[in-house]
Amino acid sequence: MSPMKRGISLRAVAPNAVTALALCFGLTAIRFAISAVSANPHPADWERAIGAIVIAGVLDGLDGRIARLLKGESRFGAELDSLSDVIAFGVSPALIVYLWSLQHMPRFGWICALAFAVCCALRLARFNAAIDAEEQPHKSAGFLTGVPAPAGAGLAFVPLYLWIVTENDVFRNPILVAPWLVFVATLMISNVATFSWGSIRLRRTVRLEAILAVALIGAALFSEPWVTLTVVCLGYLLMIPFSIRSYAKIRRARNA
Repeated sequence: MSPMKRGISLRAVAPNAVTALALCFGLTAIRFAISAVSANPHPADWERAIGAIVIAGVLDGLDGRIARLLKGESRFGAELDSLSDVIAFGVSPALIVYLWSLQHMPRFGWICALAFAVCCALRLARFNAAIDAEEQPHKSAGFLTGVPAPAGAGLAFVPLYLWIVTENDVFRNPILVAPWLVFVATLMISNVATFSWGSIRLRRTVRLEAILAVALIGAALFSEPWVTLTVVCLGYLLMIPFSIRSYAKIRRARNA
C-alpha cells in the first residue's frame, strides 16, 4: 500500500493565495488611513486607502473563479474567503470611515462604525450557514440576499468619493456620514433580492453595446476614478428596485 500523500495540490493553493492577497490589501488600506491622520499625512493617503479596498474587491471576485477553473474548491477556501471579506470589506471600511469622519463624534460615530463591521460579519455568517441548505429561494433564482460585502464597502465610501471630487467638507460631516453608513449596513443584512452575475440576462441585440459600456467604464476608472466610482455606486443603488421587481416576477411564476 502506498503511503498517504500529505499536503494540498498547487491548484488548491492558488485561489487561497489570491484570497490571502485580498486580505493583505484590506489591511494595507487601514495602514494608509492611519497615515492620513498622522502628523505628516500624504495628500493621497485617503485615495490609496480606497484603492487598496478596490484591489481587494477585484481579487475577491477572482479567487472563486480561479478555484472553479482549477477545480480547487474546498471548504477551507470558503471559510478563508469569508474571513478575508469580513476584514477587507467590513473592518477596514469601518475604520477608514471612522478615521476620516466619524471620529469627530466619537461615541455615536464609533457605534456606527461597529454596526457596519458587525453587519458585514453577520451577512457572511448567514451566507456560510446557508451553504448546505436545500432551500435557497434567492440563490436558486440567480439572485443574492442583501447587498454583498464588496459592494457594501464600495457604497460606504460614497461620501468619501464625493469629498475627494468636490473638496467640500460638507460630505465629511459625521451627521451626514453616520446615517449613510448605517443605511448601507442595513442593506447588507437585509432580505432584499439583489442582482448577481447569474441573474443578469442580456438580449443578443445589446451584447456589443454592453461590452462597449464595460470598456468605457474601465477607461473612466483610470481617468476619473472617483467620479466613476460614485456613478457606479449610485447606479447600483438604482438597480435594487428593479432586482426586487424581477425576483417578484420569478416568484409569482414559480407559485403559479
